[in-house]
Amino acid sequence: MLNRRHIRVKVMQSIYAMHQNDSDNLEKEEKFLFHSIENIRDLYLIMVSALVELRNSEISFIEKSQKKHLATAAERNPNNKFINNQVLILLEESNPLSIAIEERGIDNWKRNDDYILILLEAVKSSEIYAKYMETRENTFEEDREFIADLFVEVIAPNEKLYEYLEDYKLTWVDDIPVVNTLISKQLRQIMPEGRDAFFVPRLYKDTDDKDFVRDLFRKTILNNQELAKEFIDKTPNWDTERIAEIDTIILKMAICEFLKFPSIPVKVTINEYLEIAKEYSTPKSSIFINGILDNLVKDYESTNRLSKAGRGLM
Repeated sequence: MLNRRHIRVKVMQSIYAMHQNDSDNLEKEEKFLFHSIENIRDLYLIMVSALVELRNSEISFIEKSQKKHLATAAERNPNNKFINNQVLILLEESNPLSIAIEERGIDNWKRNDDYILILLEAVKSSEIYAKYMETRENTFEEDREFIADLFVEVIAPNEKLYEYLEDYKLTWVDDIPVVNTLISKQLRQIMPEGRDAFFVPRLYKDTDDKDFVRDLFRKTILNNQELAKEFIDKTPNWDTERIAEIDTIILKMAICEFLKFPSIPVKVTINEYLEIAKEYSTPKSSIFINGILDNLVKDYESTNRLSKAGRGLM
């Protein structure tokens, strides 16, 4: 579920939070870091379960409409194409999904069903829904394309849903795009049965990724002063107090990878942190950071301080 770049972002944010809170409790902050990463799984399950609850809510609406004393012909004989959507049914019947939701205690939509009603209204007023409901017959291919498009164009960008998620857990702000991209990819690749049917992805690709979280966090924090000395002399035209705090953290993390993570290629480290700087720091930060890192790499190579081996990890 998590890629290396997002792991780096989570570590960077935790180090920044430590600085802002003037905390030196490494164990406590590391525990919070892993907790915030674990919560990404909950975000994923909440978003997927919203699709299941949308179908359940529409089933309830149809049943109530049919029982009305003066039900219209359309209410008595509704188009059930949406509730018969094979992808939604597959999600409803997915054992891995049900088990994960139960294990993590995900019941957000039971306690906040008003958001499901808001989403259902947005769905039913969308052009995607109107076009889909022009017929009554279901094919798996059409059902899959409809749900994938609906998620990307209607559900994921819904402002009310975003506000709810942001209020529920502030640490999710940067996780939402990652999770939504993953779900979108899964929905477009989902198959009706067999080994390619819907599954709940692992949080970490492997144990190396989980170790990377801990090692990058600890090595950057524990070697803070040593890492700072590496680039202070390389910024003669910059007062150290003028360097954005995020930039100093990014530089320390990158230098830490240069010197203490032999399996990660230099180019990978530079590219990853330049992209992070573009997104999280000032407009000119990536240029500044690139210049510093490029000079450092030249120095390290000339003094044989770089010791890299292996294929590298992304």
